[in-house]
Amino acid sequence: MKFAGLLVRREFVFLLLAVLLGLGAATAYWISRATVLTIAVAPKDGTEPALIQAYADALARRHKEIRLKVVAFVDVRDSAAALQDGRADLAVVRPDVDLPDNGLTLAILRDQAMIIASPEPSGLTSFPELDRKRLAILAHRDADQALIKAMVGHYGLTLLDKDPEGPLPPRHVALVEMSEAELPAALARKRVDAVVSVISPTAPTAQRIVGIVQAASKTRKVAFVTVENADAIVARLPRLQSVTMPAETFGGSPKVPAEDVHTVGASYRLMARAGLSRPVAADVTQHLFELRSGMANVTAAADYVQAPSYDSTAGATSARLPIHPGAVDFFEREQQGFIERYETWIYLVAFLGGGIGSAVAWIGQRLSRLRRERIEEATDRLLQIRQEAQASADPPRLEHLAREIDDLAGEIAKHALERPTEARTMSAAAIAIDAARSTVKRTIAAGQYTTDAPELAGARRRTAPGFPEAPTPERGEP
Repeated sequence: MKFAGLLVRREFVFLLLAVLLGLGAATAYWISRATVLTIAVAPKDGTEPALIQAYADALARRHKEIRLKVVAFVDVRDSAAALQDGRADLAVVRPDVDLPDNGLTLAILRDQAMIIASPEPSGLTSFPELDRKRLAILAHRDADQALIKAMVGHYGLTLLDKDPEGPLPPRHVALVEMSEAELPAALARKRVDAVVSVISPTAPTAQRIVGIVQAASKTRKVAFVTVENADAIVARLPRLQSVTMPAETFGGSPKVPAEDVHTVGASYRLMARAGLSRPVAADVTQHLFELRSGMANVTAAADYVQAPSYDSTAGATSARLPIHPGAVDFFEREQQGFIERYETWIYLVAFLGGGIGSAVAWIGQRLSRLRRERIEEATDRLLQIRQEAQASADPPRLEHLAREIDDLAGEIAKHALERPTEARTMSAAAIAIDAARSTVKRTIAAGQYTTDAPELAGARRRTAPGFPEAPTPERGEP
């Protein structure tokens, strides 16, 4: 009964409400708090670190629900390994170098094309013509060298990463590493025959390189090596992509190039682990494109961010370089709203809340019933005490009954203070208490046990809180 009394105390109700409000506030905070994602960024000397940092700063400045923890790596192999090992949620990946098993594309950060340009008099327009030629390369990256090696190997040529003295052996091509400042003199002295670069054709560096080659040409024209059957090469090397450089990409007078140039290339991609939830992946993709214009004021690399191309939703998720379903949701404008995202939790909360509410209501009814039963038992006992007092002439026994009456009265008063019950029940208990006390006192005082109904009905009532006054019959009423 003490436990039942504790449950129904007013303080317990307030405590329960406070707990429920606290849980509601915690749930609201958990839903609205920012999601922090770890992103692995490489290469160290590329444009991607500045781009991703600008994106992270824009997210924080706009108070978006996504935050980025940027972890820098030297090489794209390291960033891909971080995604593969679960050390990162997002990563900058170059698929032709290393493609994580769990990596899915969100966006293309930079498309690159393999550009091989030479002064037009050299007449280098195809890969077989590169036999025993020297190619200048301005930035030595293992990833770029691997792509160039794969391409010359496709045409039966061998790439030498060091320039030997004297003429090159047949079926060999040499790479000569140099700075951009050394390139004009190297072309003028015929130290190199052409320049090769894996770069975005619209990048300022690509424009400068082709401008240097154009300046070294007596006719101001530039010859570009074209990759014939680029689609067949991509089919053989599926992590590459076919690239077309439109005419006049590098200038219009004269046209450079004079006509479209077909080549192959690679891309730097923002990839997410396959286990990243669709809503989060959709948010990352959406914010990247929404904030791109502002990021372009910080770094020009933001202008090259683009969506991966695909024909259908099924094609996007089943391609050789599949797109994350969350990114597809954004591209298709099928992002989930709040209700759709959390409908399972809302259903569970509603279901469990209804069940808990029913259980609490049942417990309340049960406790109320227990209180009524206890008061009724006390009332029955008081009537039994009255009968015993009428039948007893033993003073010690009467004193014991008097103390029991006080105990029962105190117990009933306690229950009345904790939570008043029905007035009729409490009135009956009050009448029983007064009748029992009156009988015991008269019996002790007079040594006899007689009583009449009018005297019982007119007995004084207990005035403890929670005990309503029983009605007093008028004189002469039966």
